[in-house]
Amino acid sequence: MNNQLKNIVTKQKNGEAVGIYSCCSANENVLRAALQAAKDGNYPLLIESTANQVDQNGGYTGMKPKDFKDFVLRLASEVQIDPNQVYLGGDHLGPLTVTSLPEVEAMAYAEKLVHDYVEAGFTKIHLDTSMKVADDDPNTRLSDETIARRGARLARVCNEVYKERLKLYPNSVRPVYVIGSEVPIPGGAQSASDEMQVTRPEDFKATYQKFHEAFLENGLEEIWDDVIAIVVQPGVEEKDAGCTEYDREKARELTAAIREPEFEKLIFEGHSTDYQTKYKLRELVEDGIGILKVGPGLTFANREAIYALANIEKEDLNIPEEEKSHFIEALDEAMVEDEKYWAKHYHGNETQRRFKRKYSFSDRSRYYIGQSKVQAELDKLVMNLNYYGINLALLSQFMPIQYTKVREGKLANKPEALIQDRIRNTIDEYTFATQQQLL
Repeated sequence: MNNQLKNIVTKQKNGEAVGIYSCCSANENVLRAALQAAKDGNYPLLIESTANQVDQNGGYTGMKPKDFKDFVLRLASEVQIDPNQVYLGGDHLGPLTVTSLPEVEAMAYAEKLVHDYVEAGFTKIHLDTSMKVADDDPNTRLSDETIARRGARLARVCNEVYKERLKLYPNSVRPVYVIGSEVPIPGGAQSASDEMQVTRPEDFKATYQKFHEAFLENGLEEIWDDVIAIVVQPGVEEKDAGCTEYDREKARELTAAIREPEFEKLIFEGHSTDYQTKYKLRELVEDGIGILKVGPGLTFANREAIYALANIEKEDLNIPEEEKSHFIEALDEAMVEDEKYWAKHYHGNETQRRFKRKYSFSDRSRYYIGQSKVQAELDKLVMNLNYYGINLALLSQFMPIQYTKVREGKLANKPEALIQDRIRNTIDEYTFATQQQLL
């Protein structure tokens, strides 16, 4: 079956400012909100997991590709959305998590990684071989030829696995591919001083050309037209203090290049678009960045909503003190006990680091919310608010947008509904920009 994501290219090349946002999250609240929004809006939904979230060993989520797919499909069934509206993607698939190994071992691991993603039915594959492995010269830039050679090797595996999958599932959707990785490391910048520069047109073209050559050399001409996007840096980045805002003037030469006849079957993919305004997001789509990745921006909204509910619980005199949850405290305790997911990202003295653990736009807390002790406090918070009810005055104080919807009868005054609606505030900004209901 043809991949509907190719329609983005068709729309873009016809001069239509249509794209799609990519929901890069494994958080259940985020996924439920995204699925419900797609159902309500009757548009295709793209959900992606990264190589460190989900891999053949379970990643940090504990899920292998098939597990993640089953998880999403279970939620889709509960939301009652047509599963054919949901497209699954794999992000930064390559030797990302095994760079300490030499090429032979690292690439064997990466081959197994892409094998499992395609075998599970993922239909958007980002081939990312831009990182150095143990036997690469640490003092020399990794060449475009090496990156492309390794990427084509993974593409060959993907194509072989898809052909095998067709024998079992004749209606399997054909995968599309994204190449390039002109972005910060997955997870975002680690320092306020990390430099971010717009991709030069000549670098984009060199990447494209080297990948094209590598695909042809590997006998992959039949799937070259399935390469629909190349990752570039248009000048955006989410970071601890918010984001670097899109400036279309700085990206003008880059975005003009994608309109050249040679690239009539290609669009750009933009990573780290979190916290851009909906108008800047629309400018990105208008300028040829047809796929907008968002991750921390969605989990930030989730965390923000839970904090609001925790404050409502704290201030409600009807809930006995001894019964109240301690979600905020439990989350910070979990982060302090294990610093590995935030220490490289949050800098400053202890007071500043404590503040960032709670409120940073980078939202490193997303790695901890699912831990058992933290989840237990969240479950207790939700149970209390469901049992005692949510005071309207406190709802107005801490979640004013949701308060208005509750008063108008558009939203249930229940913690689960309030959390998902807060996440949808962010989703709605992306769908305003992408107009993906037109795909």
